[in-house]
Amino acid sequence: MTKMMIGAAQIGGIQKAETREEVVARMIALMDEAAAKGVKFLAYPEMTLTTFFPRFYVEDRAEFDHWFEKEMPNAAVQPLFDKAKEYGMGFTFGYCELTPEGQHFNTSIIVSPEGEIMLKYRKTHLPGHAEFEEERSHQHLEKRYFLPGDTGFNVVRSQGVIMGMSICNDRRWPESWRVMGLQGVQLVSIGYNTPSQNNLSADEGLAKRLYHHELSVCAGAYQNSTYAMAVAKCGTEDGNHMIGGSIIVDPDGFVIAKAEGEGDELLVAEADFDKCAFGKSTVFNFAAHRRTEHYGRIVSQTGVEEPSE
Repeated sequence: MTKMMIGAAQIGGIQKAETREEVVARMIALMDEAAAKGVKFLAYPEMTLTTFFPRFYVEDRAEFDHWFEKEMPNAAVQPLFDKAKEYGMGFTFGYCELTPEGQHFNTSIIVSPEGEIMLKYRKTHLPGHAEFEEERSHQHLEKRYFLPGDTGFNVVRSQGVIMGMSICNDRRWPESWRVMGLQGVQLVSIGYNTPSQNNLSADEGLAKRLYHHELSVCAGAYQNSTYAMAVAKCGTEDGNHMIGGSIIVDPDGFVIAKAEGEGDELLVAEADFDKCAFGKSTVFNFAAHRRTEHYGRIVSQTGVEEPSE
């Protein structure tokens, strides 16, 4: 398939009192709208089924296990799988995963139009901190409630397109994009829940956060010649604000669809995946131009090592 209508299903804030079933009903309403517009692959945000609970601290992490899914699909989300199968629509969404071994991950999946889970990804670059920090006005405790992902950045060919996933903070790291780019990725889906405030720096406001978000996605798409959909859960949630700014980006790094508000909203664009070939065969022809003999520091070193003089 060369051309496909793709959609980004932005979700407004989900309050702690909302049930999985209520959220899935909102997701299905957006899927209905997408089907009416001819969408064949639909992307939902990170942690689509629940509020962004890492803003809250509990001493015993197990108290928050009710935010996690022990199986996928489960009874609450099966209607979404059924509706997508009825429409012949592939989709991706993020949720919190509790494995049979008791491990907690921030996870997303790609589902085929037949309802088969084609690929699972677990968030790699966890931001924030693990312990309560009194000096912060806003807590960001992802490191307390999740393990770093163990899947790596894989891709899958689904619906005739090479697809991959990132989650939230991953979009800011060029390594995430390049690993998928080296597998010929043509469509990257990125769900995010990005607070408008959670750092100690007072000068990082909403405008700067939105700019950095868009910059990261556009650069990643361009530098790897791929379409990208970055989809927010956003607006006011439990009295806290998260940025919107959901976008669909083409392989040249241009925004071709953008959310207008911070509520439930569908973005749609036609993707012509033949357009990925130009960058992949010219400026970003990796086989012709990459010089891996000089990149060893990228995988051998984590923190900064300054020169001695």
